[in-house]
Amino acid sequence: MSWVTIVWSMNAAACLTLATIYLLVWSKQRERWAYLVLSCNAVAGAALTAFELWLLRAQSAEEYAEILRWTQLPVWSLIVTLVVFVRLYLGAGRLWLAWSVCGARTLALILNLIFIPNLSYRQITGLRQVSWWGGETVAVPVGVTNPWILVAQLSLLLLVIFFVDATITAWRRGDRQRALVVGGALIFSSVIAIGQGVLVVWGIIELPFLACFSYLGLIAAMGYEVSIDMLHRAKLSRQLQASEADLYEARERMELAANAADLGMWMWDIPRDEIWITDKGRALFGFEASEKVELDRFKDVLHPEDRQRVLEALENTLRTGADYEAEYRVMLPQGQLRWIAGRGQVEFDRDGQPVRLRGAALDITKRKQAEEQFGVGVEASPSALIMVNTEGSITLVNTQAEAIFGYTRQELIGRQIETLVPERFRSHHMEYRHGYFGDARARPMGAERELFGLRKDGTEVPIEIGLNPIHTAEGLLVLASIIDISERKQAELDAARQRSEMAHLSRVTTLGELSGSLAHELNRPLGAILSNAQAAQRMLANGGIDVAEFREILNDIVSEDKHAAEVIRRLRLWLQKGEVQHHSLRINKVVRDVLKLIRTDLISQNVRVDTALAGNLPTVTGDPVQLQQVLVNLMVNACDAMADCDTWERRLRIRTGLENGGGPVIVSVTDRGCGIQVKEVEQMFEPFFTTKAKGMGLGLSVCRTIITAHRGKLWATNNPDRGATFHFTLPKDASAKPRTDN
Repeated sequence: MSWVTIVWSMNAAACLTLATIYLLVWSKQRERWAYLVLSCNAVAGAALTAFELWLLRAQSAEEYAEILRWTQLPVWSLIVTLVVFVRLYLGAGRLWLAWSVCGARTLALILNLIFIPNLSYRQITGLRQVSWWGGETVAVPVGVTNPWILVAQLSLLLLVIFFVDATITAWRRGDRQRALVVGGALIFSSVIAIGQGVLVVWGIIELPFLACFSYLGLIAAMGYEVSIDMLHRAKLSRQLQASEADLYEARERMELAANAADLGMWMWDIPRDEIWITDKGRALFGFEASEKVELDRFKDVLHPEDRQRVLEALENTLRTGADYEAEYRVMLPQGQLRWIAGRGQVEFDRDGQPVRLRGAALDITKRKQAEEQFGVGVEASPSALIMVNTEGSITLVNTQAEAIFGYTRQELIGRQIETLVPERFRSHHMEYRHGYFGDARARPMGAERELFGLRKDGTEVPIEIGLNPIHTAEGLLVLASIIDISERKQAELDAARQRSEMAHLSRVTTLGELSGSLAHELNRPLGAILSNAQAAQRMLANGGIDVAEFREILNDIVSEDKHAAEVIRRLRLWLQKGEVQHHSLRINKVVRDVLKLIRTDLISQNVRVDTALAGNLPTVTGDPVQLQQVLVNLMVNACDAMADCDTWERRLRIRTGLENGGGPVIVSVTDRGCGIQVKEVEQMFEPFFTTKAKGMGLGLSVCRTIITAHRGKLWATNNPDRGATFHFTLPKDASAKPRTDN
């Protein structure tokens, strides 16, 4: 057997193997029609391979023409099944294009059967035996091309366009792996096969027809992708089975959770008058485990005083469709009474008739005991009420507690009380809880501490809690009375803002006093200048001038004028930004001068100032008045931050030293406020900062400008525990020597 025969036979065998595999897969998954179409396509590919091998072994022109005539049948099957497969598997490709391809190819098949010898050639004049592939001799046709072959070639062109359109659609839809593997293989293989066939028919190249090789690559790519799809479906099937197992387990857990919360789940089949109820529900009502429960049996366990009210609630639900709600007592076999809260919803059929009533029953005996002991309805209480047992499990919740924390009572009953405690407090809360049960008495919780509750949505609410122990037959319980103090806190913040505004007015008064003192200082030299000028005027008017006395008067005027000019210069520097006047100065002295200046303001705001002024600091070059402005602004802003935060620890700390132990001189102002936000820090260092950042006050842009003019830098950091610190540095005066009298 020759190599050509072996290779083509293997090609056909591979196609038939794939056809068998996908036929078996389809037989197991009948809804997956793409697998059946792919199997038929592989059979057509095997037939095409056999016909091509037959053509290679043809002995005469007449035999070659006849074989080529019938080769159009597997070609037609191959093209039509490819179109159907793409539509089924990729779910893409314009329908009119698909019909155009199939229609054109069917027309080509009909013309092929009409024309003699076939659609490809008008006449095959002979066969040329060419040496090919390892010395094998194969037949290549020589003849006149039939122009009607253009119909078949048009169908092939439409087929390529259809493949491209389907691939683009699948890619844009997001199904990119299928588009890349299947669509790419279809386009590439069809272009190769079509191009080679066209060139052979029109006599451009002398080669046999070799479409089977391109098709083998195509069927391999499609088979690979379909196999991946089958594996994915098998994985999804396993996941579905696992999900069903998880669902069953979840149902079991739900029933366990319902049991833990004393919830009895039930369903009343109204037409058949049968009540299904969980084991926990049977225990709540005192039913036997195997006892058949009907509506009459349910009526029997109701307390006579509550029976009519419960039946009226049931009747109203069945008539109007409203939710069923009722609280009632049931009589247990041992003669005990148990309070039950029942909730349910009714289901109707298409005719509007009630068919099922589903619901749950909750033991509320403890709540009723608490109402009896405190003489107030738990639901009517304006405070949130939550009852907890010694294990920390919630056993009772009222409506106000639901409103504050955002949970339903069904969600809270049975949970640990730490569910309502913010994460950062939980470990300590458990210790406090165990300690309270060791010495249970009525008292407020967390005296002198701020308490917060955790809502269902993750937000926190400030609260106050009162604890009351209740001794019952089931053991010690604690009833917590909880009050939402958000409005009170807001009122306190409003009061703090008012105090802050008063502090601002106080600072304005301080600046007024400062201006007044400067004006008083200015009044003396101006008065002396006026008095001396009047004396000189009288001397000139009298005509008798004592030169020595007149010179003394003029010297006094000049001296007082210099004094006045200095006072005015200082006032100008405080009221507006002027040019920096560089002097060699001690930064510790600047700090002390500022503390003296605003001492009254600090006392009125109850702010304590601690200082840590380093000794042996080198002098700096700068303007003392402008540096005082910087310190005053930073200290005033720090006071504002503590007032806005309403912190009880109103303390400032002023430090001086060398940055990193040997750098420029650094000054730090630390407060105990609420700190600053990152956005505020970014705003503070904007080049043209003009707005007021919350908690930082006015003047920061002026401070930054002044420090920059002094060749220093200004920045802010949040403290690790509380508050913020503003720092600024000043370069050392290189010409001065360190001293010890800072």
